[in-house]
Amino acid sequence: MAKRSASIYDRRSGFKTGVVIMALVIGVWSLFYTNRLVQQLADRERKQIDLYAKALARLATTEEGPEQLFLIHDVLEANKSVPVILTDEKENYVSHNNFEIPVKLKDEARTKYIKRQIEEMRAQYPPVELKIEAYGIKQLIFYKDSDIITLLRYYPLVQLSVIGIFGFVAYLAFSTSRRAEQNRVWVGLAKETAHQLGTPLSSLLGWVEYMKVTPAFADDETGVVHELEKDVERLQMIANRFSSIGSTVQITLEPVTDTIRSTINYLSKRISHKVKIEVHEEGDETNEVFSPAEAMLNKPLFEWVIENICKNAVDAMNSSGHIGIKVWQLPEGVVAIDITDTGKGMTKLQMKRVFDAGFTTKKRGWGLGLTLTRRIVEDYHKGKVWVFRSEIGKGTTFRIVLGRRTDFGVTEEARFS
Repeated sequence: MAKRSASIYDRRSGFKTGVVIMALVIGVWSLFYTNRLVQQLADRERKQIDLYAKALARLATTEEGPEQLFLIHDVLEANKSVPVILTDEKENYVSHNNFEIPVKLKDEARTKYIKRQIEEMRAQYPPVELKIEAYGIKQLIFYKDSDIITLLRYYPLVQLSVIGIFGFVAYLAFSTSRRAEQNRVWVGLAKETAHQLGTPLSSLLGWVEYMKVTPAFADDETGVVHELEKDVERLQMIANRFSSIGSTVQITLEPVTDTIRSTINYLSKRISHKVKIEVHEEGDETNEVFSPAEAMLNKPLFEWVIENICKNAVDAMNSSGHIGIKVWQLPEGVVAIDITDTGKGMTKLQMKRVFDAGFTTKKRGWGLGLTLTRRIVEDYHKGKVWVFRSEIGKGTTFRIVLGRRTDFGVTEEARFS
């Protein structure tokens, strides 16, 4: 069941594409069907106008009996929807039906208005010729689509717009609900992990203190006890990190490069010696005027960010290569960090999904490290983290941009007070 769920999750982009294609098919079918219906109604109106013209021609003669005149009158009265204008053969206005001419228009403006209506009608359909043979009169009937046909033409677009807006609102609601549920799961998992780590950590701390006073370890020239103590302290910090997820954390103004170097000093002793890590801040090789980059940080959580990205870089390089970390100050107190490795690089699809929960290219792994990294940078440090560039066989660069000091309510005056 787990494999099946994971497979569905991995193919979620395919499901989204399928839904979009289905919506497009429904939309195209709706447009086709409505256009076909509009065409049928337009043909019907055309026939109605032809009949209307014949009725006018017959009515103009005096040879018809009362029954025929009554029938012709019915035909003329039947046209309640199609806008028409009757003109002479030189297109001078005679009469109109089924549309209003504004009453406030004066003679010249009224003539121009009718001319515009005639041109609109001509653009839609050629006029119908009306010949009254008995008097040698030729007239033209101009007409255009009725309001019903016009509404039907635009109906599919309105329908698709309404469906699109409804779908967008539903998607936002679903995404918000899903994100809130994921956040609750993350917070619960993190706090439970911190709780579970508490008991063995207390025991380990006791053993470290015992080893310190035990004669066998009194002269610890190898430094095993000291390194063990540092690892236990690190585990305590990890437990504190997990307990901080979902809680309000303390954010203080810290030197970014020093914080990164202290993390790398710890990490470099616990990864392959074939991996070289260099930290460089632009401007630190100049003179005394140089001012180190500072940003609002929660040190334990920010160190976690650097660890996660560097550990992923070590894995991508198969524990052999170079990691370069560059720090520089941007305007308005923004600090940027590039972490570049010489690993195997990523495809465009991997670059797009690398921060998704559960996504991993390793045989063993939960795929949560970079997801937590993004949450820590965005939620707690008001910043952004993304794959800046990556090339297969050459390596990857992650870029972190930390939030401005003013985003946390820190002004320059408060900084130096």
